[in-house]
Amino acid sequence: MTDVVLLEVRDRIATVTLNRPEARNALSVDVLRALPRVMVEADGRDDVDVLVLTGADPAFCAGLDLKELGATGGPLRAGDAGAGRGPFPTVTKPVIGAVNGAAVTGGFEIALNCDLLVASERARFADTHARVGLQPAWGLSVLLPQAVGVRRAREMSATGNFVDASTALDWGLVNHVVAHADLLAFARSLAGDIVSNDQAALRRLLATYNEGVDDQLGHGWVREQWVAGEWQGGEGLDPAEIERRRQGILVRGRAQTT
Repeated sequence: MTDVVLLEVRDRIATVTLNRPEARNALSVDVLRALPRVMVEADGRDDVDVLVLTGADPAFCAGLDLKELGATGGPLRAGDAGAGRGPFPTVTKPVIGAVNGAAVTGGFEIALNCDLLVASERARFADTHARVGLQPAWGLSVLLPQAVGVRRAREMSATGNFVDASTALDWGLVNHVVAHADLLAFARSLAGDIVSNDQAALRRLLATYNEGVDDQLGHGWVREQWVAGEWQGGEGLDPAEIERRRQGILVRGRAQTT
């Protein structure tokens, strides 16, 4: 069986790859169990200073596996999605998201939880929680307005429309946009610059950034988690309705990303 999350370590850089390309790296129960484990493993290695998180082409991550979700409630019913503060535990080392294609809903939240984002020219970003019938649980309502401003965040969530790479750069959602073929090389070059720092000082500085965000926005995380728990743990989550909407969501997404 192919590993759904891959780990490669070279030159003090750990590359973590979501590896369900046939499903556009959708977040199945297996992926949601493997990703935190691999991230913690990479963070704990003495030969790693930086993590690069990406997806196997053609997508970064299409979000929760709607087929699995519509059939059984999938990872939400299993308690895997939204069980923690983010899609993976807090790590001590910087995480660069290398967004190679569509990053949708839960996949978008994974990107938002990275410290830096480098986007391929093929990258697309969308929040479709409301189209699916879910509430965010991994910080979208906090991290998205922090990145692009409240009005743009509201527009993304209210419409479910995709934002292309150049717009994401203009809005401050990503740090860089590069040619698709150069994405990983550029991300690794950026990681190499980070590796050249005093690592203890860098990690303390990044922790200070995070503590400042918590002081300002920590209550937003708490509120989002509470709402998601009430919605997805109660009558708000309707797997049958998700399955009914699934094909239309997929068709609409393909139309906006091609």
